Amino acid sequence: MPDDDIFLPRAAAPAAARPVPSWAKKAPPKSKAAVRPAKATWRKALAPRDPHEHARKIAENVIDAWYQSHGGSSIDVPLGTVAALALLRQPPEAGNGLADWIMSREPHELPQIFKEIYLGYWIKRPDLIDRAVRLHDWAWNPDPDPRQLRAVQAVTHRALNQGLLDLTGHDDPYMRAETDVLSPLLTGLRHKSDKKWRGEYHTPPGVTDLLARMLVDEDFAQPDLAIREPAVGSGTMLRSVAQRLRDLGLNPHDYHWYGNDIDALAAACAAVNAIIWDLGPQCFIGCADSLALEDGGHAKTLAEAKDSFADRDRYLDTATSIVATRRAVRLLDDLTSGKETTAA
Repeated sequence: MPDDDIFLPRAAAPAAARPVPSWAKKAPPKSKAAVRPAKATWRKALAPRDPHEHARKIAENVIDAWYQSHGGSSIDVPLGTVAALALLRQPPEAGNGLADWIMSREPHELPQIFKEIYLGYWIKRPDLIDRAVRLHDWAWNPDPDPRQLRAVQAVTHRALNQGLLDLTGHDDPYMRAETDVLSPLLTGLRHKSDKKWRGEYHTPPGVTDLLARMLVDEDFAQPDLAIREPAVGSGTMLRSVAQRLRDLGLNPHDYHWYGNDIDALAAACAAVNAIIWDLGPQCFIGCADSLALEDGGHAKTLAEAKDSFADRDRYLDTATSIVATRRAVRLLDDLTSGKETTAA
C-alpha cells in the first residue's frame, strides 16, 4: 500500500472563509448523464431525471413492496435481491428483455437466478462476494419460506418496474456510478432506533460529490495513490471520487481503494457497489472497527482477500478435476461399449 493515502473527511462546516477553489472558477465537465439518449420506455418516462432521486424512489417502492407482502424482519433479503439485480447488465440498446424475463419467473425460481449472478462475480472477485455474504446467504436456504419468496418476487417486480436497470444496467461504468442505489434502501430498511444505536447516518451523495470536487484535481490525483475511507458505509464517498477521476479523464483502476465499516451489512453493500461502479482490481472492502485497529483494519482485510482468492483457486481446481474425471469415465464407457458391440 503506498504511503500517500487520502483520508476522506466527513462533511463539516468551514471554520473560516476560504479562497475560491480552482475548480469553481470554471464550469465543471459536462456529465454524460446530460447527453445520454432518452429511452423510449414507460419505465424511463416515469423515472425521475435526477439519478439520486431515482434511487430514493426505487428504495421507497422496494420497502413498500417488502412489508406489504409480509416479507419479515430480515432486511438482508430485500437488500440482497436489489443488489443482485443491480449486478446485471441490460444496455439501452438491448431493450427490456432481461427485466421482462426475470419478472416472468415464479417465486421459487428467483433464488437460483440470484445465486448464479453472485457466483458469476465470485469467479472474478471472490473477496468482494465473500464480503457480501450477508446479501446472498439467504438464497442458499434449502427450505425457503414460501411467503418470503413471494415477497422477494414483489421486490423484484417493484425494483425493475421502477427502472433499476436504467441506473445500473449500463455497460459504461460512468453511467452505473451516477448514484448509489443501495444506500437509501439500507437506511430506509433500518429501524430508526437501530440507526441511532449504530450511529449509521450516510453522507448525502450531493455532499460527497462536492467534497470529491474540492479534494481531487489533475495535479493531486496521481496514479497509484491510495484512497481510503475508514467509515465507508455503502461506499458513496468512493463513488464520488471515482466519478471525479473519470470526469478528469483518469481511470479508477490506476488507484488503490480501501473502505472499511464496522457494520457487516453496510460493508456488504460497499462490496457490491465496488463491482457495480468498477473501482478496479485494487479495491478492497473490510469489516472492522477502524478506531480499534492501528491500521484501520487494512492488513486484516488484505489477509482475508488473499484467503478468498486461495479458496476460489482450490474450488476451481477441484471442479476441473471432477469434470476431467467424468469425461474420462464417459470415454472409457464409450470405448468399452464399442468393443462389446464388435465382439457380439
